[in-house]
Amino acid sequence: MEAELAGSVVLVTGAARNIGAEIARTCAHGGAAVVVNAKSSGEAAAALVAEIEAGGGRAAAILGDVGNPADVARVVDETIARFGRLDILVNNASLRHESTFAELTLERWHAVLHVALDGAFLCSQAALPHLRASGRGAIVNLGGLTAHTGARNRAHVVTAKAGIAGFTRALAHDLAPDGITVNCVAPGLIETVRDFIPSHRVDRVTLLGRKGVPEDVASAVRWLAGPGARFITGQTLHVNGGLYLS
Repeated sequence: MEAELAGSVVLVTGAARNIGAEIARTCAHGGAAVVVNAKSSGEAAAALVAEIEAGGGRAAAILGDVGNPADVARVVDETIARFGRLDILVNNASLRHESTFAELTLERWHAVLHVALDGAFLCSQAALPHLRASGRGAIVNLGGLTAHTGARNRAHVVTAKAGIAGFTRALAHDLAPDGITVNCVAPGLIETVRDFIPSHRVDRVTLLGRKGVPEDVASAVRWLAGPGARFITGQTLHVNGGLYLS
């Protein structure tokens, strides 16, 4: 699989750390030029770009809020100005707050849906002309296991991720005539740096007996974005060590 993404340009949103950063690294290892997008984590994004470049890859950090139409347009325009094309979009940016439903404010509800759903909508629409021109266009959306199982204290997050799964299926229909594949990767129980341990994860055990790591998710994204998955669209690939079954 080495260099199967050579010649491609990948835009990864929310890519300054954790799963997003690993997706950027993995796509760069596959030969793609990578745009590392973040809203405000400029230092982390720049450090990731330096790491990729030190390994012989091509990358650029472009800050912008995925929920802001002007920012999204600028991020895509700068991607084209820097690399000349855009072939793969990875909609990874999201918020993962916790709150009991009784205490969940409308503001927080909107904030989570805004980043995950509005962000995916805006980025996909802005990238569309370039994905059409690519001839190998692909969108990979990051969903979540709880979109399919539910979880306590996460009504807003579960709703947003369930929306991503539906958005994926809808876009697969709309963009198939353009030869653009649209798929979703749904991680579950992945070991990442967090400010808190989600309550729904405390007692969960995967069938494989371990938590996943960001590399597990990134490899799935890389495959769906690459030439080996050109006959796959509208699907959700679960990466959770069998937790969905347990």
